[in-house]
Amino acid sequence: MSRVGKAPVFLDKTVNVTVSPKNEVVVKGAKHSLTIPMRPEIKAKVEDGKVILTTVGNEPTTPAFHGLYRALIQNAVTGVTKGWTRELELNGVGYRAAVSGKKLELTLGYSHPVVFMIPQGIEITVDKQTKIVVNGPSREQVGQVAAKIRSFRPPEPYLGKGVKYADEKIRRKAGKSAAK
Repeated sequence: MSRVGKAPVFLDKTVNVTVSPKNEVVVKGAKHSLTIPMRPEIKAKVEDGKVILTTVGNEPTTPAFHGLYRALIQNAVTGVTKGWTRELELNGVGYRAAVSGKKLELTLGYSHPVVFMIPQGIEITVDKQTKIVVNGPSREQVGQVAAKIRSFRPPEPYLGKGVKYADEKIRRKAGKSAAK
C-alpha cells in the first residue's frame, strides 16, 4: 500500500467534501469548488472531518494511484481554502507586462506584443510591470498557465533575458573569450 495514500486528508470547518456515486470527490470552499474524478480501484469516504482513501483489487499500479488521489484531494482542499500562487519575473530591457480585462499583454522583445487570454478561474496581477503573479484554486491550472506564460520567452543562458519563475536560478554561460 502507498505510504502517502494511507494518510488521511484533514479538513477545515470551511471546507465541504462529498463523494458522488460516480466516484468523484467534490471539494467546496467559500469561493471555489473543485471536482476530482477517481479511478474505480480507489474509493473515498468522509468521516470525522477527514477524507480516507482505500484501494480495491490487487493491480500493480493501484498503490501509485492511491497516493496520487490522496495528493490531488489534499491539493484541492488547500486550493479552496488558501489558493495556489506562482510568481514570474521579466528580465530584459523593455520587457513588460500589463493586464487589461481578461487579457495579459506582454512586450518581450518581439516585433509585436504577445496577448494571452486569461482562462476562467485564474487571476493574474502585475506588479511594477516586470512581476506577474498567477493565482487560482487549482494547482494544476495555476502551474499550466505559469508555464504557458514562461514559454513565450524562456530565459536564455547568456544574458538571462526572458520570463522566469521567481524562485528559478538561471545557469549562466560564459560568452566568447577574446582571442589573442
